[in-house]
Amino acid sequence: MRNKALAVPYVVWMAIFVIAPLVLIVAYAFTAKSGGVTLDNFSNMGQYLPAFQHSFVLAGAATLICILIGYPLAYFLSKESLMVRKVAMMLIMLPMWMNFLLRTYAWMSLLDDNGLINQALGSLGVFQWINGVFGTNISYIHMINTRGAIVLGMVYNFLPFMIMPVFSVIDKIDPKVIEAAQDLGADSVMVFRKVVFPLSLPGVLSGVTMVFIPAVSTFALSRLLGGGKTLLLGDLIEMQFLGNAYNPHLGSAIALVMMVIVLLCMAIMNRFGEGDEGVAVL
Repeated sequence: MRNKALAVPYVVWMAIFVIAPLVLIVAYAFTAKSGGVTLDNFSNMGQYLPAFQHSFVLAGAATLICILIGYPLAYFLSKESLMVRKVAMMLIMLPMWMNFLLRTYAWMSLLDDNGLINQALGSLGVFQWINGVFGTNISYIHMINTRGAIVLGMVYNFLPFMIMPVFSVIDKIDPKVIEAAQDLGADSVMVFRKVVFPLSLPGVLSGVTMVFIPAVSTFALSRLLGGGKTLLLGDLIEMQFLGNAYNPHLGSAIALVMMVIVLLCMAIMNRFGEGDEGVAVL
């Protein structure tokens, strides 16, 4: 009875801040401004299919890049000494101590046509060399207000969420398992392909979930780094609740559909992750 009593505050917290908002979203999604039950909010979403496409494509690209960068980094960190790990983890997590918007504004100053990156390239004579080789007349590289800048912002902000779970899983792999594979004649490449990678898949799947979900619903990055040229789901939902086209019913319907799609993606990834705890046959 005492344990149940201790759980009451957590149940109340979840009911107020998790269950109640979900109930409100569902109620708004299936009702009209007049108060009647309707499905028009979902049927009107067809005009916003490009926003769904852009959101999932850019979030998928950012997630893939995070895997390509985060997995090797996590793997090599697991082989380093304890001191190197501590310093590396501190440097990885250090940007997360800053406000999300401040980090984004910093990238805006870096990627601007007259930003620090273009100034550095100009000082090094890169543009002069390009103009001499290709006969062009460029003085900067346009990076801001592009989809590439949005993906870069996603990767920068969410990369730690890929590194941490992958590193945690790889670090816990029993060295005796690797030694056994080596004793059976497996070289370094085969040990990684047949032992380390299969055992690290749960961490990869956790990282994919932790990166993809916030990336697909972001809105500040697309507005600040993309210049508002690419409409993402986060922007679309914000417009329905805070913009001139105030329509919380449509915004709730879009949010509900997005949640269902994300949950389906998570279920599929968890399904693929089943049975990955074992080591593949050498």
